[in-house]
Amino acid sequence: MMKKKQTQRQPKPNYTRKEPKGPRIIASQYVASAVRADQYPEGDTVEIAFLGRSNVGKSSLINSLCNHRGLALVSGQPGKTKTINFFNITSKEDISEEEERRYEWFLVDLPGYGFAKTDKGNRNIWSSFIADYILKSDRLMLLCLLVDARHPDLPIDQEAFNWLRDAGVPLQIVVTKTDKLNNKERQQSLKQIKEQFSTENPPIFYSSLKHTGRELLLARINQVILGEDE
Repeated sequence: MMKKKQTQRQPKPNYTRKEPKGPRIIASQYVASAVRADQYPEGDTVEIAFLGRSNVGKSSLINSLCNHRGLALVSGQPGKTKTINFFNITSKEDISEEEERRYEWFLVDLPGYGFAKTDKGNRNIWSSFIADYILKSDRLMLLCLLVDARHPDLPIDQEAFNWLRDAGVPLQIVVTKTDKLNNKERQQSLKQIKEQFSTENPPIFYSSLKHTGRELLLARINQVILGEDE
């Protein structure tokens, strides 16, 4: 009886995410929720905030960025986040084999704007405490405004952008859900977003599913925490 020829199985490839040169996120932890200034964490820690229309994929992006599944709760119900949520982030930079530097900063998850389901039905929400934080926080060094790649022309996003720009808020446009478009659609979306949301830095296309754009966004954040964003 002939023996079956045994075939050697190839080892599974080891996939690793690309990390930017410079500091990389090594730890993330929830710190506090707030709706008033006296509830903000104390100190002078640099803050980088994330804001977007309800259901734009903000929680998924934060989890992907920090490589921490479940850090920000993901919900299928728009408008679920009702408070300003602060997360303490630790980034580490290897200077040499013996030396490293660590940087502490706050990632600030702002409630989504737009139509949210409430006890009174569906209504347009831009909570006053969000505006108070954006206008009055001396520690806010960058605000990432999230725009859905599939819907770059929504008036509510343009209204939010215009308000932030007029207020002089340092902005970075981050385009979410890019994996849901083909190459041609992505190019069309990028062109439209560049025209409608003109900022000093180009928009960053991000896929939380594939982690595309993570390296670029981390590099942009590093500019801020290293004091190079001037």
